[in-house]
Amino acid sequence: MKPFPNSHEILPLNTLRDLWRWGVTILQRSGVFFGHGYPTPQEEARHLLLFSLSLPRDQDPTLWLDAHILPHEREEFLGLLQRRIEERIPVPYLTHEAWLGPHRFYCDERTLIPRSFIAEALEDALVFLIEDFHTLQRVADVCTGGGSLAILLALHCPEARVDAADISPDALAVARLNCAEYGLSAQIHLFEGDLLEPLEEGIYDLIISNPPYVDQAAMENLPAEYRQEPIAALASGIDGLDHVRRILTTAHRHLSPEGWLVVEVGHQADALEAAFPHLPFIWLDLSAGNRFVFALPYAALGS
Repeated sequence: MKPFPNSHEILPLNTLRDLWRWGVTILQRSGVFFGHGYPTPQEEARHLLLFSLSLPRDQDPTLWLDAHILPHEREEFLGLLQRRIEERIPVPYLTHEAWLGPHRFYCDERTLIPRSFIAEALEDALVFLIEDFHTLQRVADVCTGGGSLAILLALHCPEARVDAADISPDALAVARLNCAEYGLSAQIHLFEGDLLEPLEEGIYDLIISNPPYVDQAAMENLPAEYRQEPIAALASGIDGLDHVRRILTTAHRHLSPEGWLVVEVGHQADALEAAFPHLPFIWLDLSAGNRFVFALPYAALGS
């Protein structure tokens, strides 16, 4: 790969439009992998540029396209882009922020970058199972990581106590920051421990989980960007189901008779159904497809 351009080489790039176009080009040519919230070089370059210029993410960037860039602003964008390409650091680790829809979360290398189909499911796909989230009294998020799903759960279930568990004390430190940022430290209770174990005798109306589910073969071929994340938050044995198996065998002890378990399994739907042919998995209909997140009622798990 060619040496990364220095600031002198890009001096002819004077406007936001210039830098955005150049950023897209160099990202496209660099062979980086997109998969942490920004699926295209256009979106990654846009976000890095707006972040480096302290411009609002949710405002139409065309308002600023022809604005001239100051030398120190060019340097900041250049530095972020260079680290993104040469070190293969995902954008959310560079900016210390990740987004699930309109919701911003702090993140760093202590925890998995927030991304989950369950965030979408809470907005729409679960409505046919849970008519009124306001009626839920106690809910849980297992493998909470930086707490993003626990926070979305608390926002959807304002009357509920939210318990969130993770085995990583580092991840829980990030979760505390996010809970405080949203003013939800009193509603969300964080527990350190393995899967459902720290919940002890807790009984819940809804348990959600985005556990590790990457199989061994996929782990061996992960792009460099994913290897920046905590391996323990990704890997789950030979077939990617080690964590899900344990959740399925213990969840009924923690669900109310009307309760639901909702779990994300990525691309492991076929393997899961083969391993548990007796379970009537309900696959949620999501924008990316209908084989990524399942739901099961207490009755199915307790049988």
